[in-house]
Amino acid sequence: MLPENKKLDLLEHGRRVIEIERENLENLATRLGDTFICAVRQICESSGKVIITGIGKSGIIGRKIAATLASIGTPSLFLHPGEAVHGDLGMVSKNDTVIIISNSGETEEIIRIMPSIKKIGARIISFTCSESSCIGSQSDIAIATGKIEEADSFGIIPTSSTTCALVLGDALALALMAAKGIQKEEFAFYHPGGNLGKRLMLKVRDVMQTGELIPIVGMDSSLREAIEEINSKNTGLTLVADGRGVVRGILTDGDIRRHLHNNPDITKSLTRDCMTGNPMTIDENSLAIKALSMMEEKEITCLVILNSDKTARGIVHLHDLLGKKDFKAEY
Repeated sequence: MLPENKKLDLLEHGRRVIEIERENLENLATRLGDTFICAVRQICESSGKVIITGIGKSGIIGRKIAATLASIGTPSLFLHPGEAVHGDLGMVSKNDTVIIISNSGETEEIIRIMPSIKKIGARIISFTCSESSCIGSQSDIAIATGKIEEADSFGIIPTSSTTCALVLGDALALALMAAKGIQKEEFAFYHPGGNLGKRLMLKVRDVMQTGELIPIVGMDSSLREAIEEINSKNTGLTLVADGRGVVRGILTDGDIRRHLHNNPDITKSLTRDCMTGNPMTIDENSLAIKALSMMEEKEITCLVILNSDKTARGIVHLHDLLGKKDFKAEY
């Protein structure tokens, strides 16, 4: 067992590491400028792929950045500098953008391959401490991080520098995503293997609730009857239809709470008195990802699917899209 004072020392040490890395990130944020914008524009306008390279811990960060870029539809891969000099430079073409990660800007293995990359014609973006470093000065675009304080007591173990490179890569990828106007539909397309991606690439008809699972009451039903229907279907809502079955509104837990706040006597209330009219609808052939976007835009959790005569065909709830069960809804 560690003595109590030793535990406190270790806790303080851990907090200090986090504080040092946080301070470095704050400094990095203040340094972002025109070169960052140029880097986003270069990748956005390029017809080639993005190739990330780095050695050691920087290489590990490079692999993650390449994976992030690929996930938003930007063809990306990692090139190990050691393998590059033994033939893997063949994967670089003149239309590509090469991102070099080197905190010192003096990494020998990378400096060795830079002339070949430039001869091929690929553009070079570097993440490095200074534009005047060897790598920075040979780059087309050098995003300078400034001097970074590593978080270890010796100041030599890649900690803050790799954190800054990782965050800078995230910033570049997400800024690129914004510049290209990438929407959830495209993101889901590049994630077909994940559970969420699989569900969001389905059609609404594949995830909607139909038949007896649809909660529905008449407009003149009592509020107590509506609550019983909501509870029995465990959806947190019920559709409200007229005598011909035409959907006229939707009643949710939230509607009921708001109504009872001003009308506490539940025996005197009808469903028509507190429902929300004209509920949002969606076509059953729409992608599930479109349903999710509509819900987020309108800040609701349920959409209605109607037949041609405006009767209820089904409902799709946020939890149907996310694959969750035992939920309560709020419209």
